[in-house]
Amino acid sequence: MTVDLDKYAKPGKGYYIALGLEGSANKLGVGVIKHNLGQLSTTNRAEVLSNIRDTYITPPGEGFLPRDTARHHRNWVVRVIKKALIEAKIKGTDIDCICFTQGPGMGAPLQSVVVAARTLAQLWDLPLVGVNHCVGHIEMGREITGADNPVVLYVSGGNTQVIAYSKQRYRIFGETLDIAIGNCLDRFARTLKIPNEPAPGYNIEQMAKKGKHLVNLPYTVKGMDLSMSGILAHVEGLAKDMFGKQNKKLVDVESGEPITAEDLCFSLQEILFSMLVEITERAIAHVNSNQVLIVGGVGSNERLQEMMKLMIQDRKNGQIYATDERFCIDNGIMIAHAGLLGYRTGQTNELWNTICTQRFRTDEVFVKWRDD
Repeated sequence: MTVDLDKYAKPGKGYYIALGLEGSANKLGVGVIKHNLGQLSTTNRAEVLSNIRDTYITPPGEGFLPRDTARHHRNWVVRVIKKALIEAKIKGTDIDCICFTQGPGMGAPLQSVVVAARTLAQLWDLPLVGVNHCVGHIEMGREITGADNPVVLYVSGGNTQVIAYSKQRYRIFGETLDIAIGNCLDRFARTLKIPNEPAPGYNIEQMAKKGKHLVNLPYTVKGMDLSMSGILAHVEGLAKDMFGKQNKKLVDVESGEPITAEDLCFSLQEILFSMLVEITERAIAHVNSNQVLIVGGVGSNERLQEMMKLMIQDRKNGQIYATDERFCIDNGIMIAHAGLLGYRTGQTNELWNTICTQRFRTDEVFVKWRDD
């Protein structure tokens, strides 16, 4: 049965417009999206009116603390909202709802941004829609790529999950047992004092392209789940031996050539991505699918996309879907899009129910806008 997405349409208005605010980590994003009436389809796509982002960047070797990240978001949120409205060429009165990230994420940054969302909602007398950050990634990925019903690999700084849709829920088939892959890469970047601009994971990716020797690192897959703390501890130990006070020289067993920082980046990527491909392939086989959608910040990594493509090509008519950094990396437009889908099915939040949470599971969300 097709879900009615126009039950709450305003009389005489042929479209919806939503403003979305994202601030779960170090990216502050504001996006404005437009949905025309009717089901979203290949001939009725969502229209991105603006997608503005400002990133809090710390010095090399340092991570971003919740307190400082929240201060950045508070300082910039009004300016970013104004810029998004100007680029979208709209006013507050044109908007149907205000969407915000309700979790998961870092507590203080989330709270900073939801205050802005509540303020706008009361200023313009608009309903609020809380959005699960992970579902925002998935729905934006589906909309941009046109993927119908894929197995989703969600890889970001705070999350690593393999997900598939069933009976109006996004079911988690496998996930990390400790740290997320983005966090793993970021922490190794800090160990090597790799710059945080434009992003530590991106800089590791560029260094990995110059790596030639595969260093033996722990490979930890446990059923459909994986663990990355062991591989991180191991590769950090190697890096500290090589570049610390010991200045220990490591050589490749086969060639006898010295191991470099680029080799360590290359090896870390290869092992981590192999683990991700393995559990994704197992999920595909289980649900009898032939589509993979990669979302989240790490999803913009070209090597991960390449490895996943090699796996999916072995399956009959297999397809891989991924987006570029505009939509992979945390952004406001994905919150606006997922929130507007919820709004179109009557899902809104009262002011008392806009409390953000650091723990908001993907499978907790009732995906009312999708068919059974």
